[in-house]
Amino acid sequence: MKKTTYFFNALLILIIALAAGCSPSRTITASGKVTPQGKFKLGYNSAFNVATAPLAEIDDVTKAAVNAVKNRDSIYFEDIASLSQGLLAYSLDPVGTTSEFYLRYGLAPRVDVGYKLASGAHVFDVMYQFLGATGTPSNPGPAGLYGSIGLQYSGQKSDLPSKLGLNVLSSVLNYELSRRDILIPLVFSHSFGPEEEIGNISWGLVYGHSFIKYGFAPSDLFIKYAGNRVEKLNPFTNKQNYSSFGGFLNGKIGYRYAYFVPSVSIYYQNYGTYDFFGIQSKSYKGVTIVPSLGLQLNLGYDNKR
Repeated sequence: MKKTTYFFNALLILIIALAAGCSPSRTITASGKVTPQGKFKLGYNSAFNVATAPLAEIDDVTKAAVNAVKNRDSIYFEDIASLSQGLLAYSLDPVGTTSEFYLRYGLAPRVDVGYKLASGAHVFDVMYQFLGATGTPSNPGPAGLYGSIGLQYSGQKSDLPSKLGLNVLSSVLNYELSRRDILIPLVFSHSFGPEEEIGNISWGLVYGHSFIKYGFAPSDLFIKYAGNRVEKLNPFTNKQNYSSFGGFLNGKIGYRYAYFVPSVSIYYQNYGTYDFFGIQSKSYKGVTIVPSLGLQLNLGYDNKR
């Protein structure tokens, strides 16, 4: 049993190394000043999601883990229980790198809207500026603190990858997870130069809420009961939702049209309790740190004062 447990724990790590995760976009690079009306911002961020919940330890892994599944005549729930729980933890908040391309447009004097492609997920948001001037470096308003609040929505789906031999495990578990995420950032910033001409420093708080649907539709997965009674497990789906609370700090360094944007966000979340086939349940909670570095371009800004 110890050997089997090792194989499946090792397989979990292999999945983490190879699979695309299913995580909301939580990199906050916004300032308290929204995009001026009629102007555009174009940007790219590279981030690293460091979550404490998915993995406690990382072991050396090989494809022997996949072979352990492939060469067994019958797979029992007790063999894959820890794997299923770890796989779900990873899907909720994967550890790894992410990349984001985004475009923002100033819709009104104090409102801008944005679209982001974040590691394959589509993200939409709107920001409202309730504090500070709404000018441009060419036509600046009075100096002072900026403040804005936003609403972000994203949705995506994750499943077990059918590559590098993992299609074998896909046929055993047929695991899927889909999610919808809402994020509400409250942002304040101090400008460097008129209307952030040289850059800014920004800080604030973030509230998030996630709606999770997950399930397993195993092809040949069994459970043993007392008296050597064996039953085949039926497909299983369940839903859960949880809140996230966090804060962030970012900066924008450059001049007028091009800026480097370093950022770090920290979140705490109690992911809740998740059921597995009505046989076991597992609770998750932890801290997530998201450092990032990006490049932002201002488009359509005036070039004269």
